[in-house]
Amino acid sequence: MDTGSRDLTKGGITVPLIAFALPLILGNMLQTLYNAADSVIVGRFVGPEALAAVGSAYSLMTFLTSLMIGLSMGAGIVFSYLFGEGNTEKLRKALGISFLSIGIISLLLTAASILLQDTIMHLMQVPADVYSDMSEYLAVIFTGLPALFLYNFYAAAERAVGNSRTPLIYMALSAVMNVILDLYFVISLGLGVWGAAAATVISQYAAGIGIMLTSVSRHRMLRFSLKDMVPEGNLLRELLSLSVLTSMQQSIMNLGILCVQGIVNSFGSGVMAAFAAGVKIDSLAYMPLQEFGNAFSTFVSQNGGAGESGRIRKGMKTAFIIATGFGLLISIAVFFFPGPLMSIFIDPGELELIAIGSEYLRIEGAFYILIGYLFLFYGIFRALKAPAVSLVLTIISLGLRVLLAAMLSATALGVTGIWLSVPIGWAAADAAGVLFLAALRRKRGGLC
Repeated sequence: MDTGSRDLTKGGITVPLIAFALPLILGNMLQTLYNAADSVIVGRFVGPEALAAVGSAYSLMTFLTSLMIGLSMGAGIVFSYLFGEGNTEKLRKALGISFLSIGIISLLLTAASILLQDTIMHLMQVPADVYSDMSEYLAVIFTGLPALFLYNFYAAAERAVGNSRTPLIYMALSAVMNVILDLYFVISLGLGVWGAAAATVISQYAAGIGIMLTSVSRHRMLRFSLKDMVPEGNLLRELLSLSVLTSMQQSIMNLGILCVQGIVNSFGSGVMAAFAAGVKIDSLAYMPLQEFGNAFSTFVSQNGGAGESGRIRKGMKTAFIIATGFGLLISIAVFFFPGPLMSIFIDPGELELIAIGSEYLRIEGAFYILIGYLFLFYGIFRALKAPAVSLVLTIISLGLRVLLAAMLSATALGVTGIWLSVPIGWAAADAAGVLFLAALRRKRGGLC
């Protein structure tokens, strides 16, 4: 076995699963902090309009990034199965085909984003007082999309072979670099939102190139050649099926959030700034649940490749118990301390903005256990090679959220209606997940 890889098909379940999940959780929390650094520094040293611009741009970038993350995540399921089977030759072939196809898509996405920037901002209903800052920020941040492809592709490959530490190391180094450059560009040089964007992009390329070089040097099984990039019928179809559907699931999830962002924007830059801060806290809060779901997906994939169906069933019970504990602890922290959390991003004197954000956090924070279950369902269905089910759950959750946000915000509830729509969407998707899992078990004879 190559250095740093972990076989999740043998031994205990709880301790190895948590040990594998923790670096994923820490890494994604760092990635969120990575983006949050721009908001904190810009919000404190440039102003509320700049914070609103960066926060709204974050929703857009999350959507675009999710396309590539979804493609890499879907391909990672195939990588995990092949690792579980011990089929190194086919694993290299899958890596080569995926690298070429996802790389091309990332370049096309970068070009399209740059060319259509003004159209996208118009569709997002960006207010006039925020437009200039957001345009300046996006013009730079879009150039970092290829770097995000490199990092997420090799992070998916590393995790597929059971190594969650290397992605964490490079994300940590990148996050530290981003903060240092943010402070220098924004505060010392006074470059405003342009400086914040430049700091992020430079750090993204450092992480992407760094993890690529480390992966190919440390893991023989992750080294592929030009001949491995030549498409091969059945493998290509399997990769496309999982990658495209997973990418659709990830992008629809974030497209729904982007649609909600557009509704929020219609309430003005003040609500935008409060929502931007609230979303950052929200993302950090349920990040452990999201990454635990992704870790469990690798567990299921490796065991699926090894034919360990009984171990998968035991793992599901363990995973839902752990997710319940995580969810309750996080809910308590966010529900009871929203004001201090909001003050991280917004000056404590901005009482109205903190009050708006605190209301958002109390409503979301009371129901984190629901999104924890939903992330588990996403990971389970993806790993069982049924990504279409994850896509349907996302459509249920986000579709209902957007519909209710538009309807309720037009009533006397106002922005509170937008906040209430979120847990309702989570609950509906969870209920559907239970039904779909029961149906899949019947279809496969209880093998999952």
